Amino acid sequence: MLSAWDIPPTDIHEKRPRMSTEIVREYDAHLDTKNRITIRGAESEYYAVKTFRDGRVLLEPRVLVPPESVSKRALKMLDRSAKNFAKGKVSKPIDLDRYL
Repeated sequence: MLSAWDIPPTDIHEKRPRMSTEIVREYDAHLDTKNRITIRGAESEYYAVKTFRDGRVLLEPRVLVPPESVSKRALKMLDRSAKNFAKGKVSKPIDLDRYL
């Protein structure tokens, strides 16, 4: 059986130790004709997917915010930021290493 310690860290989390987690369900799955798999008893509707070079796939549950819950002001800021980014109007990269 695999634990979280068996999964290699991604570049973002390289310096952060992995916590051990208990496997509560284990089964074999296969791809259907549209290259999809079924997650039995899925507890989340959305997942972030990470595919590793050795063929392993890691799914992490995600909670998405309904668009109507985002304020008009925040949407305007996002639109303006996207336009600035498209024009190449961006700030210098921020060093986040101290948080790792």
